[in-house]
Amino acid sequence: MEDLPRIALITGASRGIGRSIALKLAESGHKIAINYNSHKEDAEKVLKEVESLGSEGIIVKANVSKLNEVQEMINFVEENLGNIEILYNNAGIISDSLLMRMKPEDFDRVIDTNLKGTFYCTKLCINNMIKNRWGRVINISSVVGIRGNIGQSNYSASKAGIHSFTKSIAKEVATRNITVNVIAPGYVSTATTNVLSEKVKKEVMSWIPMQRFGEPEEIAPIAAFLAKEEARYITGEIIRVDGGMAI
Repeated sequence: MEDLPRIALITGASRGIGRSIALKLAESGHKIAINYNSHKEDAEKVLKEVESLGSEGIIVKANVSKLNEVQEMINFVEENLGNIEILYNNAGIISDSLLMRMKPEDFDRVIDTNLKGTFYCTKLCINNMIKNRWGRVINISSVVGIRGNIGQSNYSASKAGIHSFTKSIAKEVATRNITVNVIAPGYVSTATTNVLSEKVKKEVMSWIPMQRFGEPEEIAPIAAFLAKEEARYITGEIIRVDGGMAI
């Protein structure tokens, strides 16, 4: 079956993995909604890059942890591009601390953005996918949702929750030609990992058989493939892209 140009919403698309996914999809002619929360200038740069590839796009501000902002974002995308057919739940935050020092509000904030944000965006996009009997939901998780990590109990819990959420929704919508999958990256060179100390980077490297961090451009092709017709029989999967970290 031929892949048609689709309308894709990518949350947290102003930088890093989200940006790379936006550009990869634009290469195939998809229309791209670039969500950001606090990096408008970066989002505008991504939009220019999308347009330079011959694709149409928009930027839209929303904090995915706020249901009303998610609804406004989706309304804006539908009014300016059309119904969302491909959803990438990529937006996420960290607030690392050992459990004994972790503040309840830090736990809540990470869960609200990473897990509830995925729930809000998926819930508000899925109805049109069901009506149109076609859709793709790709959730960007993390390998720590599988293996855990010291000082990241909140982040790990949010990502593990995404894994079970994905499997459940995949079962709910499987007969409607909608697939729901997870990509679980390992440590990827982004603004988040670039601030790690050399000591921490060296320790993390010892966990990775390939002995290097990944690049956003190594995640994007997998994300793009899962939106294709060729991937129509893949659903409920957790695909690790981690250099062997979770072997």
